Amino acid sequence: QVQLVESGGGVVQEGGSLRLSCAASGFPFSGTDMAWYRQTPGNRRGMVAWISTGGSPSVIDAVKGRFTISRANARNMVYLQMDDLKVEDTAVYFCTTVAPTYWGQGTQVTVSA
Repeated sequence: QVQLVESGGGVVQEGGSLRLSCAASGFPFSGTDMAWYRQTPGNRRGMVAWISTGGSPSVIDAVKGRFTISRANARNMVYLQMDDLKVEDTAVYFCTTVAPTYWGQGTQVTVSA
């Protein structure tokens, strides 16, 4: 079955960096677009970044210039490099497949002022 396992979350001070990783299995990874979503403490959930099968990345305006999504097809891995973190980036971050959408269990990112 589809499995997405996130890691790399934690507590960091504002301006710091974290790298999230997602280990994928149970589906044709190299042929699947992948994404990162986040759910804020106020329970708003939205897409943060998306990467195509060919490696073309997209990020939302709120994280442009700070977050980078990448993938390693040979290792079935997706990454989210997060730099210059802000308090408003505090959320649970989820790795997902795109169409159909499967979700990982999430990893908590907390940014302190």
